[in-house]
Amino acid sequence: MVGLVLVAAVLHAGWNALLHGGGDQLRMATLMSIATGLIAVPFAALLPLPDRASWPYLLTSAAVQVLYIIFLVRVYRVADLGSVYPVIRGSVPLFVTLGAAVAVGEELSPRMLLGIGLVSFGTMAMLGSKDNGGWKAMTLAVVTGGIIALYTVIDGVGARLAGDPQAYTAWIFLVFGVLMPAAFVAMRGFQPLGYMPELHTALLAGVIQIVTYAVVIWAFTLSPLGPISALRQTSVVAATLIGWRFRGESLSAVRLGACAVILAGAALLS
Repeated sequence: MVGLVLVAAVLHAGWNALLHGGGDQLRMATLMSIATGLIAVPFAALLPLPDRASWPYLLTSAAVQVLYIIFLVRVYRVADLGSVYPVIRGSVPLFVTLGAAVAVGEELSPRMLLGIGLVSFGTMAMLGSKDNGGWKAMTLAVVTGGIIALYTVIDGVGARLAGDPQAYTAWIFLVFGVLMPAAFVAMRGFQPLGYMPELHTALLAGVIQIVTYAVVIWAFTLSPLGPISALRQTSVVAATLIGWRFRGESLSAVRLGACAVILAGAALLS
């Protein structure tokens, strides 16, 4: 399970890099939602319906994820990927651990708490090597991290009530595939999405998104939410390497040290 969550973390960094590099990011995110919704259709048809008790969580999660995309697009407009991604992802495990303790009474061992702390500290320390985009970018990043934590806790509870975590995932993306285009129309009015240069990129990012989400939802049914959330944040390491290899970003001593701290935290959690 740990290996699959780590692979999902790498893929997550990949689709965020694709979204950040897109031209019209809101338009691209909407195309991604349509792609994931279409991919989810056959799975929703073939898998059993999620149990009734999980539907309030499923619907709420899909709505919160629309809010997440809106904030993610806003933060990517005001700062570089390498500036805000560590703050977004680094704040999530702390929010999730607190939310899981309040919502479902999860208790974590000292080793797990140390691992969560190391992953969060390491991701936040990434900021020490470059300009962080200013207070506006940092505020948006922390709020975005809080929104991620909110739907993470919701999904952690909902997936356990659903009976089948993959059916739960399929229906989330079906609902999200309706709500996100509706939000796009509400914000910009009706515009034919049509073809754009980033269409293939958006479709690829959508496929990656649904695969990573399915893995994490499955993991939520087997393990406490805090450690799984912290393992996901190892995507910061992947994002750093993607930035270095494909975007010409530097690999400073601070960034390499932060990566080592993140990996140490992941090792404790695994």
